[in-house]
Amino acid sequence: MADATGPLTDPAGVAAALRFDPHQGLDGVDPAATPGFSGGKKDGQSAQEDDAPRIRSAQERLYANALSAQGSRRALLVVLQGRDAAGKGGIVRHLSGAVGPHGLQTTAFGVPTDEEAAHHFLWRVQRRVPAWGRIAVFDRSHYEDILAVRMHDLAPRSVWEPRYETITEFEDGLTLSGIDVVKIMLTVSQDEQAARLRERIERPEKAWKHSASDLADRLRWHEYTSAFEDVLHRTDRDTAPWYVVPGDRKWYARWAVGRIVLHHLEAMGLEFPPADFDRAEALRALDESAATIARD
Repeated sequence: MADATGPLTDPAGVAAALRFDPHQGLDGVDPAATPGFSGGKKDGQSAQEDDAPRIRSAQERLYANALSAQGSRRALLVVLQGRDAAGKGGIVRHLSGAVGPHGLQTTAFGVPTDEEAAHHFLWRVQRRVPAWGRIAVFDRSHYEDILAVRMHDLAPRSVWEPRYETITEFEDGLTLSGIDVVKIMLTVSQDEQAARLRERIERPEKAWKHSASDLADRLRWHEYTSAFEDVLHRTDRDTAPWYVVPGDRKWYARWAVGRIVLHHLEAMGLEFPPADFDRAEALRALDESAATIARD
């Protein structure tokens, strides 16, 4: 009898398997592993398709509650971080396909504009937090105001060091207001990153993604690992958890992040709000409208 393929556990089990473990750290996670899943690429893609209706239904309940006077005001923020070419963009596209464009708002935080730089570093982030009933995905995030600033010496340590605490306080405020915060750290191996960067250099349709800074950052691999580890250790909390997702197999990373999102949506325990109208009266009005239209 052939071994079963596909998910080995439910969304909560996948989330538990990928939850950041401070004893294991980032380096202790195998980038090629597939925790909670058995099978290959085709099995993974099939599993993504199977999960998509569940994710969409959970998002619809989230949105319906936000519109109803009797519903719960909730939202979900998904933060994506990782090395260059770790697969963040592909995950955004996958989630957009699963949720639908109207249920997902995405933001890619790059170098601050002059206007953004003139404000507190969280000013531009606060403006992009999800509205009630929505899921927001940050492709890179407020954590770049520690990571990029630290790694590129954009400001002294006295500037970026306090931001760990500032960010945790900011995220605590979001959760208290009903916005769940889920943070994903994608980890990719040196060989896989090299292959993806090479593809960007060699393939004309991917050349627009290439940046010389990616190669410069790659030379500082171990320094970046240390910086990522500090972020994970200092900002991971049960109320705003970090998950470390192996990213060498793109199909797995997309499936796993989808399952983590599904876990947090379902953990909200939302049902469709009750109707705030008289169904019998609404049906009567509908039938009357049909008769009226038929006479015209």
